[in-house]
Amino acid sequence: MAKKSAIEKNKRRRRMAKRHAGRRARLLEIANDKTLPQEDRFEARLKLAELPRNSAPTRIRNRCEITGRPRAFYRKFKISRIALRELASSGMIPGMVKSSW
Repeated sequence: MAKKSAIEKNKRRRRMAKRHAGRRARLLEIANDKTLPQEDRFEARLKLAELPRNSAPTRIRNRCEITGRPRAFYRKFKISRIALRELASSGMIPGMVKSSW
């Protein structure tokens, strides 16, 4: 089980990224538009730098919904490999069985 503080920090980052997503997208569009004057593009880059760091989507870490484990994360199930195996072994995931040979 991951630390509660790490899980909460990641949740806060998700909320912040969602809140600033529209403004960040507009500023990135302006900053990357080659047809605009360089001064306007530079100003957009400065405004982008003023946004909180934790509002960037790259700062979000994929974590297991059950345990909070940050590694060995399956995107399709949104859980870690350990939690996936436990659920599959107990028959909680339809159609999935633990293989053995």
